[in-house]
Amino acid sequence: LDISTRGLWAPMDRVYFDVRVFNPRALSNQNPDLKKMYEKHVDEKKEAYLHRVVEVEKGSFTPLVMATTGGLGEDLDRTIKQMASKKSRKTGYRYDECVRYLRLRLAFSMVRSVTCSIRRYRGNIKEEDCVSDIYERF
Repeated sequence: LDISTRGLWAPMDRVYFDVRVFNPRALSNQNPDLKKMYEKHVDEKKEAYLHRVVEVEKGSFTPLVMATTGGLGEDLDRTIKQMASKKSRKTGYRYDECVRYLRLRLAFSMVRSVTCSIRRYRGNIKEEDCVSDIYERF
């Protein structure tokens, strides 16, 4: 499990997220229907983590699936919309601005992650570089 938070879907409810980025052009993803590829990866994540999260952690589980081409799975898109809705109510920014901001933060976090994995990280890890603060900063 990669990320956890409280209060996203219901007050004081613990939510666990696991992120998967897949390449739709890879040999293992030869299904021509992109929606079925997303569903396959979501099902794999749920099979691996859902029972443990519900029974042991007493929380809810949301798999965050995205493609290397920039597409987002339904659960990830719904999560971004929920975060933007809460952020919009809290800060007074328009909903569409919050959605755009969160999607940009996610995209730049993914680019930074890929760059670091290719070149290796060369410096101190800053607190604002953590993906977990994507909801907190605005």
